[in-house]
Amino acid sequence: MTTAHRLDDSKAFVAVHIALLTISDTRDVADDKSGDTLAARLTEAGHILAARALVRDDKSAIAGQVETWIADPSIDVVITTGGTGLTGRDVTVEAIRPLFEKEIDGFSVLFHQISFTTVGTSTMQSRACAGLAQGTYIFCLPGSPGAVKDGWDNILKWQLDSRHGPCNLVELMPRLMER
Repeated sequence: MTTAHRLDDSKAFVAVHIALLTISDTRDVADDKSGDTLAARLTEAGHILAARALVRDDKSAIAGQVETWIADPSIDVVITTGGTGLTGRDVTVEAIRPLFEKEIDGFSVLFHQISFTTVGTSTMQSRACAGLAQGTYIFCLPGSPGAVKDGWDNILKWQLDSRHGPCNLVELMPRLMER
């Protein structure tokens, strides 16, 4: 998939504070390849890793951690990895979607278009989603390193860059709490 990304170098880069949450019953901090991949990529892009945690596939634990971060005014973005599949233990979407005040439907659409180019029709097994809660962006990615790379490299890296045009999510941040 060829994607045109335009950066306006006359605009200043704005680093955002990002919290990463890995959801897994089988991984721990020592072997969290997807979390490590995201942490490396976001810091390489110039953003700030504000927090990082790993929780088990438990709706209350997932929602509790994300609620803590969205209540923290120093965190702009939460990215989760894992628990977006179809098995009985995959409960990330059920835990986080009720927190959304607004869903960012286009994220899922773009993620599946991009993922189709790497995993074909297997992309239908992912329930990647995104939304907005209390002025905080939340992105739920699948748990594989490949899916994390697809989501960051092709969507989030660009939409979280204040120089990206014609528009980006960073420029909306000052207005997210408008009523």
